[in-house]
This record gives sequence, C-alpha cells and structure tokens, in this order.
Amino acid sequence: MIDRYSLPDMKKVWTPGNKFQRCLDVELAVCEAYCRLGEVPIENLEEIKKTARFDVKRIDEIEREVRHDIIAFLTNVNENVPPRSNKYIHMGLTSSDVIDTANALMLRDASNIIIKDLDTVISTVKSLAFKHKNTVCIGRSHGIHAEIITFGFKLLNWLDILERAKKNFIYTSDEVKTGQMSGPVGTYSNIEPEVEKIACEILGLTPARVSTQIIARDIYARYLQSLGIIASVIEQFATEIRHLQRTEVREVEEGFASHQKGSSAMPHKRNPVLSENLCGLARVVRSNTITAMENIILWHERDISHSSAERVIFADSTILIDFMLNRFNEIMSNLVIHEKNMLKNTDMYGGIIYSQKVLLKLVEKGLSREDAYIIVQRNALDAMDNNTSFRDGLINDNDARKYLSEDEIHSCFDMSGYLRNINKIFERFEY
Repeated sequence: MIDRYSLPDMKKVWTPGNKFQRCLDVELAVCEAYCRLGEVPIENLEEIKKTARFDVKRIDEIEREVRHDIIAFLTNVNENVPPRSNKYIHMGLTSSDVIDTANALMLRDASNIIIKDLDTVISTVKSLAFKHKNTVCIGRSHGIHAEIITFGFKLLNWLDILERAKKNFIYTSDEVKTGQMSGPVGTYSNIEPEVEKIACEILGLTPARVSTQIIARDIYARYLQSLGIIASVIEQFATEIRHLQRTEVREVEEGFASHQKGSSAMPHKRNPVLSENLCGLARVVRSNTITAMENIILWHERDISHSSAERVIFADSTILIDFMLNRFNEIMSNLVIHEKNMLKNTDMYGGIIYSQKVLLKLVEKGLSREDAYIIVQRNALDAMDNNTSFRDGLINDNDARKYLSEDEIHSCFDMSGYLRNINKIFERFEY
C-alpha cells in the first residue's frame, strides 16, 4: 500500500501538481498490477517508475492544443519515459478510470485533514464543557427565557452533535475511498478485474463493485452532504454565539485583540465577526451539496456534466470545512464567558423562570392546575410588562398567599433543583 500521505495543509491537496501526482500514482499502480500478473516486464516497470514525471506548465501547453487534460498529462509523461516502456502506461484504461481513482486519493487526503480538525474541535468543546459544568445560565426556547441550565450543559449538546457529525463523516469518507479501472463502460473490455483489484490494493482503495466508466455519483453526494452537515452544525453554534454576544444579553463574546477595531464609525463596537463569517461560509458548503445531488443524474452510463462542477465543489467544500473547523476552534479557544451576566439574566423580572415551580407548588397545595396557572401567569406577565419583580408580586398576591406562605414562595426560587441531574448527564461523556 502507498503510505505517502501527509500533505501539510488542505490547499496543497487540490493543487494541479498534486492532482497530476495522484493521476500518476494511479497509472503506476496499474503498471505494477500488470507486472505482478506477468504482463509488464519488471525492467520496464522499473524504468517507468524511474522516469515517469510531469510538468504542469507543459501539461497546460499540450492541453491548449488537444483540449483534454488527461491526454495532455499522458502525453507529457510519455515524453519522459522511453518508448519501450511508455507503451505500458494507461494500458486498457480510459480517462475516468484515472480521474475518479485520483479523486478518491485526493478526497482521502482531504478527509484525513478534516478528521484531525474535528478531533481538535471536539477536544476543545469537551474541555470547555467540563470546565463550565456548573456555570449557571438561562436556557431558552423560542428565544425566550425558559429554565436554568449550565453553560457546560449547553456545550455538552454541541459536543454530542460534533461527535455525531464526525461519525457520519468518517462513514462517508470511507465510502468515497473507492477506485475503478474497468474501461469505457465498466465491463473490463480491455482490462481484467484482477488488475483493478491489485491496483486498488496498492493505492489503499476499495474497488467499486460495479462502475460504468465512472464511479456512481451518489457516493460523492453522500460525502458532500456529510460536509454540509458539518457546516450546518458549525453555523448552529456560531448563531448561538452571535445571540449570546448581543449587547442586551452579553453572556459570551468572541476574543477581541488589544488593537482590534470593531467599527470605523463606532469605537465601542465588538462584533461577532468570526461567527458571522462562519454562518456565511456554511451557506456556500450547503449549496454545493445540491450540486452533488444533481450530479447523480447522468445520461446512460456517463456524460461529463458532473465533471466541471466537481472541479469546484470537491476542492471548495473540503477547503472551506477545513477553514471553518479551524476558525471555530479559534473562537472556542478564545471565548470570553461572562458568568456574572449569565447569573444576572437568570433572575430577570424577579425570577419569572421559576414560574413552573410556583405552579406545581400551588397544585400541591390543592389548587386546580387551571386556577394555579391563572395566578402564576398573571404575576409573571405583570412583572415583564411593568419591569417589576415576579417574586414580590406573588408575595403580595392575595390569591397566591391563600395557599403559600412567604417562605414557601421563596423556596420555589431555589435553582439547585434544576441542576440536580447535571452530573448524571456529564457522566455519559466521561471517556
């Protein structure tokens, strides 16, 4: 097996030089397979390995004349390999055998980087979640204060989502490691299946069960969808950060450098620009999944309507996800957390978020749920509408006081009950 990966960063995966190197890897693997089967002499194989090389500028020059990148690539390689040996290069293959198998190698390279990125982000989020396991904040539904949670619990949900996204991505990245050398319509008319089997083994790929000159595009669609899911969950988290950084909330903030400026006009501004950037990029990655879905539909055994689009969406999507994961990790690593503001927000309007506790206490005392609801809702809405205290309103409400003493009302405003199972939830992530 070829174990020559590791390119230091994502952009190098998609350079023309690396693309043609992966094409050459495929051609060399096929030559070696033929040699193992006794159809290419060992001395010719060694000569091919020694002399086969290419020059991107020369390929471009040839392509301007022949208007076919793989033919230009092969012409350039054959210029460097002696005729007695170059006749064995590309033997029995068609262009898509090389293109699709090379794509599998490049996507494998890109996937390895993305998996490392995911591991880094997951580690950062997990560490922050456990650090803030007991940092009290408000949980919201419909954007409205609901009940008390902890900031660590919020991040634990993010951790769970990220781990699921990683699991899904690993599945699709394994599936996309599929190679083929099956000829013009996939029937092995001028090449034997054993050549494909050996060549794919050399390359570390799985041979396609069946192919039609191209690998079925539903495989790539699922891969792009898994990238779209990663982009979407990053946007989910970035959107939450943007909300929590709003002036009237201010529970978290993106890190702000000492000489950074937020606005050309308003010196007070510290904007969540990194999170906003991620939200915009997620839209691009998601849109590429639509293109990947449309690439499934091809004429008969193949056409090349998918090809031009894939030259864009494979590189753009993997590069963007690599960038987004690194940027999100930067945000989380430098996130400023305002614990006092979190605590303050839980007690807005005199603790209206304890409304259910009061409701249940009144029912416990013998009041019907409907009547108890009226009393509690009346006081809660009055506190919000008039910026008063829900707690004080209940203490001064004759209907409530018929059933609850002042101490009993105060006992409903104890946050500890909301957090009694936090440790049990966190135990599920202790690994």
